[in-house]
Amino acid sequence: MVKKFIISNYQRAKGLYTKYERLLMPATLVVGFLVDYFTFANIQITITFALLFFYWFLAGAVIIFTHLYDAQKLPGLAQFKYLRLFAPLAIQFAFGALLSASLIFYWFSGAFSVSWPLVAAIVVLMVFNDAFRHYFVKPLVQTSVYFFITLSLFSLALPFLFNSLSAWTFVVATVASLALFSLDIFIISSVATHLKAQRRNIFAAIFSIALVMNVLYFTDIMPPIPLALREAGMYHSIKASNGWYAMQAERENFLQSVIFGQTLHLEPQKRAYLYTAIFAPANVQTTIVHHWQYYDLEKKDWVTKDKLPFVLLGGRKAGYKAYSWESDFEEGRWRVSVENQRGQVLGRVRFTVKIVNEPVPLQAVVR
Repeated sequence: MVKKFIISNYQRAKGLYTKYERLLMPATLVVGFLVDYFTFANIQITITFALLFFYWFLAGAVIIFTHLYDAQKLPGLAQFKYLRLFAPLAIQFAFGALLSASLIFYWFSGAFSVSWPLVAAIVVLMVFNDAFRHYFVKPLVQTSVYFFITLSLFSLALPFLFNSLSAWTFVVATVASLALFSLDIFIISSVATHLKAQRRNIFAAIFSIALVMNVLYFTDIMPPIPLALREAGMYHSIKASNGWYAMQAERENFLQSVIFGQTLHLEPQKRAYLYTAIFAPANVQTTIVHHWQYYDLEKKDWVTKDKLPFVLLGGRKAGYKAYSWESDFEEGRWRVSVENQRGQVLGRVRFTVKIVNEPVPLQAVVR
């Protein structure tokens, strides 16, 4: 009688899980995304990394468990059947949270016009994570996605650990990820024989992902994480006092300033100022460049007017504040790229210059 009662409960739980699986998956994805968004938006680094590594450990532990369970290498299989039933839900939740975290931080850390291939890849993985969740349980796909997540997480964490933004931290993240997965694949496939036949394909997949990620990084398509451009804008004047910046900006509505881009009405020879606030890890010192360019209609290309470097000191929650200025503008399209020394783009401010003969109304802004 006891055995029938246990089986009945299990079948009931399995039926409920199957019935509401399509609701549970997107719900856990949305919850994970919202948690990540508010955590990253506030740049609470300790809490952020605690959550991310918890998700990462959860995903890895559940993946290993499922392989050992399916290979019947765990003692007392019957007592783990509930855990095995809900294991895909735990993996999808962890994957969703980790992918959304990667999306948010890569979005904050680089100009979309430059880093869109990587952002698009993360969005595709998030959509597939929900829409094709049954395909994600296949070992090759599951391991490939988990490796991508691991390399992304390690490349974010190591600069904080070593207080360095050098390219070698990304190389170390790659080597550490490959070493960890190689050891794990060899150990698990030696026990779970159903993985042994796929081992060569799995190795080919993770090494291909590592190669592509390094190509994206060293060709400056990947943004320079963990730097993040918190704020940027164009102003008519800037005065700094005790850590605060008093600025004068033109009056524009949301559509004019965001969708259509800023328009600066400047008198001849008047200056225009770029203000930026950049987040960086504590104890990190690096050089940032404001790269001023205008669009040459004859060449049909962007032409550099000036590159203005400054030293950034990390650790400020609101970001390290700095500004640069230019004068002698021509009418037309302009942009300023905020870059690191390697030329990786944190963000871009695009604006249009119109030359006027009289001052335009301005409003005070304090940052």
